[in-house]
Amino acid sequence: MGVAVRVEGLTKSFGAHTVWADVTLTLPAGEISVLLGPSGTGKSVFLKTLVGLLRPDRGAIWINDEDLPSLPERRLYEVRKLFGVLFQDGALFGSMNIYDNVAFPLREHTRLSEREIRQLVREKLEMVGLLGAENKLPGQISGGMRKRAGLARALVLDPQIILFDEPDSGLDPVRTAYLNQLIIDLNQQTDATFLIVTHDINTARTVPDNIGLLYHGHLAMFGPREMLLSSTEPVVRQFLNAQRIGPIGMAEEKDATELEAESQSGVRLPPLPPIPYQLQPSNGQYRRAERPPGQWCYEHGVTPPPGSFVAEVPA
Repeated sequence: MGVAVRVEGLTKSFGAHTVWADVTLTLPAGEISVLLGPSGTGKSVFLKTLVGLLRPDRGAIWINDEDLPSLPERRLYEVRKLFGVLFQDGALFGSMNIYDNVAFPLREHTRLSEREIRQLVREKLEMVGLLGAENKLPGQISGGMRKRAGLARALVLDPQIILFDEPDSGLDPVRTAYLNQLIIDLNQQTDATFLIVTHDINTARTVPDNIGLLYHGHLAMFGPREMLLSSTEPVVRQFLNAQRIGPIGMAEEKDATELEAESQSGVRLPPLPPIPYQLQPSNGQYRRAERPPGQWCYEHGVTPPPGSFVAEVPA
């Protein structure tokens, strides 16, 4: 069972540069959340801060009534065991085969026998569809397989919180679709709390229960998937539509002159695309965190974009 992660007023700087400030959100226990944002907005920095690899300038990260930034090193080391992390490139040891890569955390952090380790490693490899590839080296398998091997390693200690740092990076659309389905299936099986950093709009629209958007040094929005996908906020609409028109510029925020020129040109952001159905587990059973399509919109009196699951909205 996953645990909630409550972030309050988190701020992180490198020298004079503030990456983001006063970030406040709660990752609900057992749910899948996605964090979006233009390149360079500090999404990966946020993940590293959550797991305690970077210390924030101020703010709190509450997990099970413990504030991670204020914990002594020994206790922080123990709390980190609640986390599993899938890094962008899988971060596998190139000289170890897949089996030894996945077994590494068990050998480092437990006193299990090799027989028990073998059972757990095979179980996790089966979960990610890599059983039979355990004797191969990372250089002998595809990028998608390396991602899944990294995911198996992230799962091997049965973490309650799993962080995904751009899991779709470097993958073609078909492999990304397979990985997205795997994430949904794993959430159903583990009931852990997932946070995914991604640039892939299709992933953000079809996988999570909640979506957040980092922009211009702050958290522009965070909430249930349907709240973001029906938002009229210009920065949200621009990002979800992948358009040049809007407040996001090539580097960061557009200046007043650029925005005024856009306004005078008469060009407007297109309407939001229809909200698609959320991916379902492969076995056809519900996830604990799953919500009926259209429920949030209905409960908050929001009309979803045309073409959304209108027939599914409760009467």
